[in-house]
Amino acid sequence: MTFFDQLATSVLDGKPATPDDALAVLQAHDSELLEVVAAASRLRREFFSNTVKVNYLVNLKSGLCPENCNYCSQAVGSTADILKYKWLQTDEALEQAAAGLKGGATRVCMVSSGRGPTNRDIDRVTDMVGAIKAEHPDVEVCACLGLLKDGQAEKLKAAGVDAYNHNINTAESHHDEIVQTHTYADRVDTVGKAKSAGLSPCSGLIAGLGESDEQLVEALFALKELDSDSIPINFLMPFDGTPYENTWELDPTRCVKILAMARFVCPDKEIRIAGGREMHLRSLQGLALHVANSIFLGDYLTSEGQAAEADLELIRDNGFVILGSEEHAAQEQRVSHDPVKRKRGAGTTLAPNA
Repeated sequence: MTFFDQLATSVLDGKPATPDDALAVLQAHDSELLEVVAAASRLRREFFSNTVKVNYLVNLKSGLCPENCNYCSQAVGSTADILKYKWLQTDEALEQAAAGLKGGATRVCMVSSGRGPTNRDIDRVTDMVGAIKAEHPDVEVCACLGLLKDGQAEKLKAAGVDAYNHNINTAESHHDEIVQTHTYADRVDTVGKAKSAGLSPCSGLIAGLGESDEQLVEALFALKELDSDSIPINFLMPFDGTPYENTWELDPTRCVKILAMARFVCPDKEIRIAGGREMHLRSLQGLALHVANSIFLGDYLTSEGQAAEADLELIRDNGFVILGSEEHAAQEQRVSHDPVKRKRGAGTTLAPNA
């Protein structure tokens, strides 16, 4: 039994991974990659079976941001060639959301650039959420609007928003290197406001920002401490026109190890492969799905992803089903009528190609 398999067994037995464990996963030799994935996949299947949650981004407002996040194409001072526009109309947001849901998404992530929303912005978003929920009552809506003021999270919750995304992005010890117009504490405060209002906290990180291995571990344990239900793992996309335009620190095997580390540290949380998936994982995207259990469908905020149909093929070709799909419902029905699987639990009895 490998160290990584022993670690998976220990985590399944209720003993959390330590920072040293996480560092060992991240620093595993490339020749051990399949051992790392096989062990992390045990945790993934225990808690999420062979399902993949599909998310879809709706960019409500693009560019024009006063914050100086050095990695971001929308930040003040960025000369990246991106679309810049003010708020979408409600019907435009509804149309975009419907396109994602038609493609198989079960969560719509409504995102706007900027430091944080005004109360008028909150009203705009609540109108959009009401329209989306009226036509698609089962959809999950996640809002990502920046730093929240008192009372705003409660308004979003009352309007039907299910989750709030606000990434910590990096370790507290590295934060001031990547942005200076707000603090790490500001970000943690917004996650706290969302949780207090009853919104599901969604917070993740960006890898490849010049952080050390130890700082990646620090960031993941901070996310565990925040009890983030959903953890998006972004891989830096070095946009031309930003301070990180020539920063290339990642390769496919490292990206898989980062995702595996997240799974070991937060075994029962949604680990989402987010921005930079296609650029950095490349041909290992399928392997990464055996560790992570969530992806974005199609395009991101200011960059193109691969075609939505290619994403759906990626899921199917690796033996997974989309959470909430007809295939998933049929699978659940089979499990409910199988006394052996019902007794042992669907997550631990499904073969890789179930």
